[in-house]
Amino acid sequence: MKRKIYNDILKWKKESNGKSALLIEGARRVGKSYIALEFAKENYKSYILIDFSKVSKEVKELFDNYLDNLDYLFTYLSEYFGVKLYERESLIIFDEIQFCPRARSAIKHLVADHRYDYIETGSLISIKKNVKDILIPSEEEKIKLNPMDYEEFLWAMGNDTLMDFIRKCFNEKKPLGSALHRKAMDYFKEYLIVGGMPQAVNEYRTSRDFEKTDKIKRNILSLYREDIRKHADELNLKVEQIFDTIPYQLQKHEKKFNISSLNEKNRYRNYEGAFFWLNDASLINIAYNTTEPNIGLSKRIGSNSLKCYLFDTGLLLSMTFNEKNIINEEIYKKILFNKLSFNDGMILENVVAEMLISSGHKLYFFSRNNHEDKEETMEIDFLISSKNITSKHNIIPIEVKSGSRYTYSSLNKLKEKYKDYLDNPVIIHTKDLKEENGIIYIPIYMTELL
Repeated sequence: MKRKIYNDILKWKKESNGKSALLIEGARRVGKSYIALEFAKENYKSYILIDFSKVSKEVKELFDNYLDNLDYLFTYLSEYFGVKLYERESLIIFDEIQFCPRARSAIKHLVADHRYDYIETGSLISIKKNVKDILIPSEEEKIKLNPMDYEEFLWAMGNDTLMDFIRKCFNEKKPLGSALHRKAMDYFKEYLIVGGMPQAVNEYRTSRDFEKTDKIKRNILSLYREDIRKHADELNLKVEQIFDTIPYQLQKHEKKFNISSLNEKNRYRNYEGAFFWLNDASLINIAYNTTEPNIGLSKRIGSNSLKCYLFDTGLLLSMTFNEKNIINEEIYKKILFNKLSFNDGMILENVVAEMLISSGHKLYFFSRNNHEDKEETMEIDFLISSKNITSKHNIIPIEVKSGSRYTYSSLNKLKEKYKDYLDNPVIIHTKDLKEENGIIYIPIYMTELL
C-alpha cells in the first residue's frame, strides 16, 4: 500500500547522504515498520532489519560492548542475520527502537562512521519512557507517520485518479458534479467506517467484510489499553479514563472535554499530565481554545478548555458502536447507505480533525460564552492558519455541518468582529463544492487540501 511518507524518506536519503539517521515516530500499528522495510527493499543493495522487540539479549548487548569496535559489530550483525553489507549501499533498520535505548544512543557513533544508512522506528507510547538515561543523538531526524489519509485509502482501493480530479476542482473552486461527487462520498463513507489503520484497510480491501475489519480494529484498541496500563505508570487510570470516554465527550453539542464528567471534584490541572501522555503517544488529537483568531494562535490559548479527538475515526466508530464486543455488520451497512440515525456530527468533526492534522495543521477552535452580551457568544469548530501569511486575513474559520440546514450566527458574529484577521470562511459539509456570500462550501473529502 502506497504511503505519502515514502517520498519524505526518499528526500531524507538524498539530502542526508548518510549524515543523519531517520526516526519514524507514531502510534503503534500505523505502518512504521512496513514502510521502512519497503523503502529498504527498493532503495538499497542490501538491508538488515533488527526488531528489538524480538532479538536476543546477545544482539542488544552488542551496542553496549562494541561501539569502540564497529568492524566487529558489523561483522557480527552481517553473520547473525545472514546479510552482506555494502558500504554506502546498505541500510540498517532499528525496528521498535524503544526496546533498546542503547542502540538509539549509538546512532551518533554509527552515523559518524558513515558506512551505512540508519532508519529507526519507534512507538511514542513507550519510547520517551526508555530514554531517561541516554544521550539523544543530534544526528537524528524525526518524521511522524499518521494513519492513512483519504487519498492513501483511495490508492489502497485501487483508485489512483479520483483524488487528482478532486484536487483540480478544489484549486479551481468548481464542483465535481453529481456523479463524481456521489462516487467520492461513497468512498469517503467507506473510509469513515474502515479508518486509516493499515492492517484494517488491508483486510477490507481484500475481503470487503466489515465484521472482519472491525475485529482487527478492536484488537488494536485492546493493544492500546494494554499499553496504557503498562507504560502510563501512575497516570494509567486517568489516561484510560480519558481514552475510554472520548466517544461520550464528542457526542455533546459543544464537544469540549468536560473533566467534571470523570469526577465532579476534578479540574483540568489534575488530568493535564494524562492528556499530554495520550498526545505524546499519538492516540489523540487535541484542539485548543484560542482567545483571539489572529496570527500566532498557539500564543493565545485559553487554559482549561480543549477538545479531544481520537487519532483514527475508524477506531472511534468501533468504540462508539460497542455491541457484544463485535460490531454487527448491518450497522456499518446502514451507515454506508445513510439509514442509521446517530451523531454523525461527532464522527464528521473527528475525521476533519484527523485530516487537518494529516495535512500539517495544528488544531484550534474558538469558544466564547458571554451571558450578558449574546453578540459575544460564539462557537467555531476549527481555526487554521492560511498557508500564505500576509499583514491581514491570515486565519481560516471552519465549521463542520452534518445536516441539510445550516445556521451561521457564530460565523457571522466572528466575521463582523474580526474581519481584518480572517480569510474566507469554510464550511465543510457532505454536499458538492460551492461558493456563496463570501463563504466556501467544500465537500468533506477535500478537507486535507486546506
